[in-house]
Amino acid sequence: MTLTLTDITTTYEDFTLGPLSLVVDNEVLAVLGPSGSGKTTILSSVAGIVQPDTGSIYLNERSLIDCPIEHRDIGVVFQDGALFPHMTAYENIAYAATTPEHIDKYTTLLDIAQILDRKPAALSGGERQRVALARTLAADPSALLLDEPLSSLDTPIRRRLRGDLRALFQTLDIPVIYVTHDQQTATALGDRLAIVQAGMIKQIGTPQMIRNAPNSAFVARFTGNENLFTATVTDHNEHGAIIRIGEQTVQTTVTWTGDDCVTASVHPARIQVGSQLMNDLTDPSHSFTGTVVQQLTEGSMTRVTIAVQTADIALTATVHPPMTHQLSLIPDETVEITFSSTAVHLFARE
Repeated sequence: MTLTLTDITTTYEDFTLGPLSLVVDNEVLAVLGPSGSGKTTILSSVAGIVQPDTGSIYLNERSLIDCPIEHRDIGVVFQDGALFPHMTAYENIAYAATTPEHIDKYTTLLDIAQILDRKPAALSGGERQRVALARTLAADPSALLLDEPLSSLDTPIRRRLRGDLRALFQTLDIPVIYVTHDQQTATALGDRLAIVQAGMIKQIGTPQMIRNAPNSAFVARFTGNENLFTATVTDHNEHGAIIRIGEQTVQTTVTWTGDDCVTASVHPARIQVGSQLMNDLTDPSHSFTGTVVQQLTEGSMTRVTIAVQTADIALTATVHPPMTHQLSLIPDETVEITFSSTAVHLFARE
């Protein structure tokens, strides 16, 4: 199956979506963006809840424009699950199921067989979302749309369901669009990410590609990379552009043909701190000595901000156990940080 959106535009009083084009094959496309960026409008256009002003939407060779919602053969799971409160979990699923086999298949895959006799009021938030998903999939849709289905759940439940959903999605051979504003959910579930801002798609690619090679400051920041700094391209060699940051010269692997004044980025996950130094680095220009400014523990990970005086920048790195316990990361402590030339990405200054 292939879901194709071409030049879709939808105009409201104070907001315009598009023109926007997407192609989603048998994969999970996670649509990621801030509130009000147009994510739900994209999903609603495919579902038939919103009629685009212009453009086309095809599911394989079948046009969905002007097609009634009930004939689109598209499953939708919303944030609240929208279960029928007077029905048991089993009755909710059976209401939409095309065959009894589909009921058995998805109640087993989603591990909800033990709660089928309960009504929604007696279910936890995670259980209600599993039932809602089972009901949608039991209808055997040709495409699946999910609008923030995990956002209202507690963090431990959300983390567990992310793993369950990833395993489930791998068994499906249909296009899946998963709308979220949560970066961790998007990268955990999406085969590709579409980053949306102000009604426009800013970048599409695999989670790794977007993390390592954002095409704008917005994409970099929104996907967890606060390490953005002004640099100057001073030269090129067979490896790529050479940039200067303050008094430091850094080799990159980027082929750069634009203006010499650029924005450089290095994702926090690609910066090594202290004795984590990578064995394949021999160029001293990739190593810096800095001073710890701040550390912030986020679960099992610690985000450390380090001021590098020679480059006149502050870099944030992520440190995981057991290195967290081996390093002295208190403020004013001197540490060494290292990153490879492949970790540096360049884009035009905005």
